[in-house]
Amino acid sequence: MGATKTVWRRDLAITSLCLLLLAIWEFSGLDLPLVRQFGSADGFYWREAWLTSTLLHEGGRALGWAVLIWQLCDALWVRPKPMTPSKRERLFWISVAVANIVLVPALKRVNLTSCPWELSEFGGIAHYVPHWLLGVYDGGPGHCFPSGHAIAAFGFFGLYFLWRPYRPTLARVMLGLVIGAGAAFGLAQMARGAHYLSHTLWSGFICWTLCIAADYFARARAGQTARQAGLLPNQGPSEP
Repeated sequence: MGATKTVWRRDLAITSLCLLLLAIWEFSGLDLPLVRQFGSADGFYWREAWLTSTLLHEGGRALGWAVLIWQLCDALWVRPKPMTPSKRERLFWISVAVANIVLVPALKRVNLTSCPWELSEFGGIAHYVPHWLLGVYDGGPGHCFPSGHAIAAFGFFGLYFLWRPYRPTLARVMLGLVIGAGAAFGLAQMARGAHYLSHTLWSGFICWTLCIAADYFARARAGQTARQAGLLPNQGPSEP
């Protein structure tokens, strides 16, 4: 019980700090000035470049599907070793990854924000409107916020939570890889004119927050199951 509360408070503190930093970035108004470093009236040089378009965009998408398929194979056909996550835990975190993969594109579908390359100053037809001005039409096709491509990495934050109770070092390595890949994908999309930096940051925050909620739910459910089996006193959720 005490360990669970400590972990939950730490996760909540990290999430709150991330939200604060994200709010600071939003109020700085630096999204457009930053993306201007990559574009001009002729468009974005990096839009069709091999590094950003083929390797980091198309390759990143393929990598995301490969990780999801690897997780499925690992959960369904690999026998868990002692002191490793159970099949049930692995399948649970796969479902969380799928939820991330579905949630972010769903949010894009209802958002009116257009991509940077749609702005008139970069050869498009839209004018800049901050994405937090909900319901304000910018004159472009919209459906660009948050970043869908970033979930090819951030959608797998669950790998950290899956392995954290068993192998903390491995979990931290996975977390670093996910953040690093997400940052690379986000930078590539910004250079291509596909997204502002905030689009990537919000995708990461949404995926992280969903994983935080899922982890707390899993811990609470595990604690309830243990209490029903008489393994724990009736006090609250415990470690899974």
